Amino acid sequence: MPNILLADDHDLVRDTIAAYLETKDDFKVLTAPSFDTAMEVMRGLDVIDLLILDYNMPGMNGLEGLEKARKTFPACKVALMSGVANRDIANTAMARGAHGFIPKSLTAASLVNAIQFVLSGERYFPFDFGTATAETKTEGAFAKLSTREMQTLEQLCIGLSNKEIARNLDIQEVTVKLHVKNLLAKLGVSNRTQAALLAKERHLF
Repeated sequence: MPNILLADDHDLVRDTIAAYLETKDDFKVLTAPSFDTAMEVMRGLDVIDLLILDYNMPGMNGLEGLEKARKTFPACKVALMSGVANRDIANTAMARGAHGFIPKSLTAASLVNAIQFVLSGERYFPFDFGTATAETKTEGAFAKLSTREMQTLEQLCIGLSNKEIARNLDIQEVTVKLHVKNLLAKLGVSNRTQAALLAKERHLF
């Protein structure tokens, strides 16, 4: 059971997300209202697998908190979460060692997927965060994919089945099969695994 520490100074946001995560995938979620409190929890008895830090909370001082957490607890995966950070801040966070950037605008299902992605050892950055990011990272064959096909590809990269993708995207399973067929053809690959590998090589997700 993965242990997740969620640090956010907004009680409603923090408690709502924590309560939701604990209903999914056997996550154990601890919470903290500030960066300093989060560091105290990290030094406790529980081994934390993923630390999620809100960008705009007491003690963070911009990205200094992220860097301090990474340096102090190098074995723990650290993700930055924000509802205000722009694309440049998100990119800088990833460059400074964040394992993921999680916008608060994500749907609940996408949030769980992002966490699963990071816990699996991958780095998560939503493909559609910021227009420039989407345009830059979808050059070539990926530029041919529709928004739904990109969403489907993102789910493939996590290793989800068509049924799971259909549930997460709130569409029919037959529609997912069609999206998979189309994106494979557009990318020039023969199966889901090749599509996921290609996306990861291009650092799309």
